[in-house]
Amino acid sequence: MNGDFGSLNNADREADERLLREKSLKMADSKHNDEDPISDEELRPQALDDFIGQPRLKAQMSLFLKAAQKRNVPPDHILLAGPPGLGKTTLAMIVAHELNVPIRVTSGPAISHAGDLASILSSLDEGEVLFIDEIHRLPRPAEELMYIAMEDFRVDVMVGKGPGATSIPLSLPRFTVVGATTREGMLPSPLRARFGFTAHLDYYPTEELKRLIHRSSDVLDIKLSDSAADELSLRSRGTPRIANRLLRRVRDWAVVHDLTKAGKKTVTDALDLYQIDTHGLDRLDIAVLNAIVKQFSGGPVGLSNLAAMVGEEAETVETVCEPYLVREGFLTRTPRGRVATKKAWEHLGIECPEDVKSLF
Repeated sequence: MNGDFGSLNNADREADERLLREKSLKMADSKHNDEDPISDEELRPQALDDFIGQPRLKAQMSLFLKAAQKRNVPPDHILLAGPPGLGKTTLAMIVAHELNVPIRVTSGPAISHAGDLASILSSLDEGEVLFIDEIHRLPRPAEELMYIAMEDFRVDVMVGKGPGATSIPLSLPRFTVVGATTREGMLPSPLRARFGFTAHLDYYPTEELKRLIHRSSDVLDIKLSDSAADELSLRSRGTPRIANRLLRRVRDWAVVHDLTKAGKKTVTDALDLYQIDTHGLDRLDIAVLNAIVKQFSGGPVGLSNLAAMVGEEAETVETVCEPYLVREGFLTRTPRGRVATKKAWEHLGIECPEDVKSLF
């Protein structure tokens, strides 16, 4: 009897697994047949010539990769540094595509100890690209393992524990590490020194963003006027990722309102709904400026007080809002705290005191 019940349970289990597989296949087919299958991956250019912006970096990288191809060797390790959303991941994918080699993708936070990294390194093939996003967040033991792997193409595997433990060197094929970081200063000097080429990505000027927006609109199949692209580029904070995100929201507005082409008014109406103003400031940016100007009379104000006033974590205000506000001249940081500039007062439509005007 027990055997009979066991066989019935196995049969039921197999039937359930078969139904789950069929359901998952149907879901995959429905996703595949969706009218809008375009993802962020498909907005990324595949070749260096198609990458918009960063002209000096493109010229440097083109020379660097072509030289490696002519010598028929994997290129030196590459470090991509810059603020989020400027195209570091896209460039890593382009490196692998230009070299016509596979790419392995991981990130610093995903590697919890040196063994994780050793496992990845030992499985790489000759010439393969290893892309490590947020490489500055690698744990210290993994960083030390990377030193030897990047320079000597070997890893030391520890076998056993205690006094009887031995280190066995394991040779690795030549590969190329592409590291991306938003905090280059947090990289230890020994690790930074092992990169043969360091590329610094800068914020995009309006004209380059406009070209990128037109390219993305073609991929997303949305007709966009020049004035609409101009308005989008002004509100995108010099960042392609933000430009593409705002373009999708404009497309949503056009679809809901049955518009065949998005003009400047479409962009204005859509982004006003999402509280993105003409300078690209969002709800939190405006809240920060309002708090400094109205509650603290323009400052100076400490970070913790400012964060409490706007109801956000101090780290969010410091890393998300402040860099752009400082770069655009709405805010300055002093030893005593944050101070709103004359431009901030004018942007909020509030009369700037004479003593503040004299400072800027």
